[in-house]
Amino acid sequence: MSLKIDNLANQNKEILTELEQKIAYRFTDLRLLQKALIHSSYAFEQGQTGKDNEILEFVGDAVLDLVIGHTLCKRYPEMREGQLTRLRASLVNEAHLAGMARKIDLGSYLSLGKGEETSNGRNKPSILSCAFEAVIGAVFEDSGYQVASDLIQRLFDEEIETRKAHLVLTDAKSRLQEKLQEEFNEAPVYRLDSEDGPSHQKHFSVSVMFRGQVLGTGQAGSKKEAEQRAAAAALAIREEGGDTDSQ
Repeated sequence: MSLKIDNLANQNKEILTELEQKIAYRFTDLRLLQKALIHSSYAFEQGQTGKDNEILEFVGDAVLDLVIGHTLCKRYPEMREGQLTRLRASLVNEAHLAGMARKIDLGSYLSLGKGEETSNGRNKPSILSCAFEAVIGAVFEDSGYQVASDLIQRLFDEEIETRKAHLVLTDAKSRLQEKLQEEFNEAPVYRLDSEDGPSHQKHFSVSVMFRGQVLGTGQAGSKKEAEQRAAAAALAIREEGGDTDSQ
C-alpha cells in the first residue's frame, strides 16, 4: 500500500477504531479499513487514481453473495432455488446494503472528493452500498473467509429472518396455486368475507376456498395482503398435516 494510505490510517486511527467497535471487528492491518473508506473521487483529487476502495468493493460483493447464499441454503433447506435467489437479492441489493451502512453511520467515515462532499455523497445509496461491500472485502483480506462469514451472519441475522418472513407471505398465493394445480389440476378461489372501516383505514377479511372448503383465512389493511395471509395460513395448515379433500 502507498504511503498515502499509511498517513491516512495514522491520522484517522481514532475514528477507524470507533468504526471497528461498531462492527465488532479489530483489524490486524488498519490500512485495509482505511482503504475501504476511500471513494474514487477523493483518490482522484489527491492524485492517487486507483488507490480507492473499488477493488475491495469487488471482493466484498463476491464474499457477500457467497456467504448469504450459503447461509440461506443451510438455514432454509426447504426453500426452492428461485425463492433462495429472490431472498438473497433482497438482502444484497443497493438499497438494503445502503441501509446496513446507515445503521453504522458508515457515511461519516468516508473520504470523499469535494464534489461528492457538497452533493450529499455521504448519504447516496450507491456510495454507501459500495463502501459497505468494501468494508466486508477488507475484513476478508485481513482475516479470511470464515471470519468474514461470521461477521456477515451476525450483521445480517435479524434481517434474514425479516426478509424471509416477507418473502414467504408475498409468495404464498403463487405457491398455494402451484401445489393445488399440481395435485388436482385446479386453482383456489378467494372470497371476500368482510370489508370494514373508513376509506383511509380499511380492514379486509378473506378466505381462500377450494372445492367449497375453506383452506385458510387472512386479515389485513388491503385485499391483496389479506389474500396473501389467507394463502399463507392454508400452506401452514397443509404443512402441519392438514389435507385437502381430493374427492
